[in-house]
Amino acid sequence: MNRKIIHIDMDAFYTSVEQRDNPTLRGKPVAVGGITRGVVISASYEARIFGVRSAMPSSVALRKCPHLQFVPSRFEVYREVSQQIRDIFLEYTDLVEPLSLDEAYLDVTENKKGIFSAILIAQQIREKIEVKTRLTASAGISVNKFVAKVASDINKPNGIKVILPDEVIPFLEALEIEKFHGIGKVTADKMRRLSIRNGRDLKAWSELDLVRMFGKIGRYFYKIVRGEDNRAVNPNRIRKSIGAERTFNEDIFKVDLMFEKLRLIAEKLFRSIEKSENYGRTLTIKIKFSDFQIITRSKTVTRDITRLQDMTTIIKELLYQNMENGVGVRLLGVSISNLRREEDSLPRQLEFDFW
Repeated sequence: MNRKIIHIDMDAFYTSVEQRDNPTLRGKPVAVGGITRGVVISASYEARIFGVRSAMPSSVALRKCPHLQFVPSRFEVYREVSQQIRDIFLEYTDLVEPLSLDEAYLDVTENKKGIFSAILIAQQIREKIEVKTRLTASAGISVNKFVAKVASDINKPNGIKVILPDEVIPFLEALEIEKFHGIGKVTADKMRRLSIRNGRDLKAWSELDLVRMFGKIGRYFYKIVRGEDNRAVNPNRIRKSIGAERTFNEDIFKVDLMFEKLRLIAEKLFRSIEKSENYGRTLTIKIKFSDFQIITRSKTVTRDITRLQDMTTIIKELLYQNMENGVGVRLLGVSISNLRREEDSLPRQLEFDFW
């Protein structure tokens, strides 16, 4: 029996919340993030018309859209709204797999309300979300997670797309290669140079040739273009890491000051880890330089890092390794991975300081 999978994706979630709560922002290009040396966390659809995208440096976004309005992030509000949305999902099924605060997979093959039609369930969920939160959501519906995820982007914003079982293969064959979830811009450009422009072109390649050309991920490409995705909707996804980072108003050039900033970030991170008692064995520091080059350095220890002092010692060791004064740094971050247990709550942002 074919599964019935729904992928719900909120429309420009963070900026939509800001426009909802501040009527003066409605209908205007808005970005959540920092205007001073920051990046765009989320862009409204009015901003996207000008080419503004998430993860874009704020300076670039302003060049593309000089009248873009920046607002600071309010993750406590986004988490609250996200929980309201998740509560609606749970009215229909316990098989809910949150991917982030604004999207999730639902398996409604068997559901609490005994509704046969996944389309009807998706429509009801979207209507309830709009009534409860005054926000809109888009939905993709199909037989597996991959196709449902791709489908949810087709009729955004505030749309729904259904790919029935006998439509999966024709849909994927006609799909432009850039719209395949998991194929980024660099890979898509490489595929186009190889005359792979859509799913039909990709399907013509053997698994062996795809692996030779793209590495292990070639096996993934071979399967998804054939609609093969047997992943179950997992309500208890393993949280692989937890971290915090900060972007600075001015570049930092002294290593000792970098260490002090990392120590403060680590303190916030450790308080959260200590509260949840979810310790890990791998510590990673992230350094973004003034030219936007990013490096990471990691160390794995044999036991969980359960003391802030141990975390600080590792940070110091990693930072002072081949780091010299005089090199401008704009962002620093700390993360912990190889966590002790699964994280059963919604993903949360500990710190996203762009000011």
